[in-house]
Amino acid sequence: MTTLLTRTENSNEGLKGYFVELADFTNWADNRAIDWLTQITDEQWTQASISSFGSIRDTAVHIVSAKKIWIDFWTDVQDPAYLSSEFKGTREDLIDIWKTISAELRSFIENYPLENYANEINVKKPNGEMSKMVFRKTFPHMINHSTYHRGQLVTQLRQSGFSSLSNTDLFTYYST
Repeated sequence: MTTLLTRTENSNEGLKGYFVELADFTNWADNRAIDWLTQITDEQWTQASISSFGSIRDTAVHIVSAKKIWIDFWTDVQDPAYLSSEFKGTREDLIDIWKTISAELRSFIENYPLENYANEINVKKPNGEMSKMVFRKTFPHMINHSTYHRGQLVTQLRQSGFSSLSNTDLFTYYST
């Protein structure tokens, strides 16, 4: 099966530019989500909902945790830990972490050497199982994963009565 990633193996420079764009996109969309979270009540933040995660809080923690863990995998952090398994902080604490991680993502992608795009990344799954995946495949996965869960966040926010939402899709990002 031929994929975009296979076709672009020999043009990592173009792929790097696209990855920088995707990092900027996901940070832009995350900033919109952060803005929503600053407007909701504590009750909405923790209100039970039916989704992959049981509340807006839990979904936001998962989004931030995943973004952080991928950076940890890419930078070969010794014994990376999922934030979602240990986070006990406030909404404001999570937003601060999210903003820091977003800046780290942009810097990492911008500075990651092209020659490393084919390198295998060690991945520790939440169940402790170890796996490997080539970097150039992990990055689009992280972007897609974040987009998926931001969509769930939108649904949970609507269910909680919050309606001051704005579009976060890639087309909107490119057309603004």
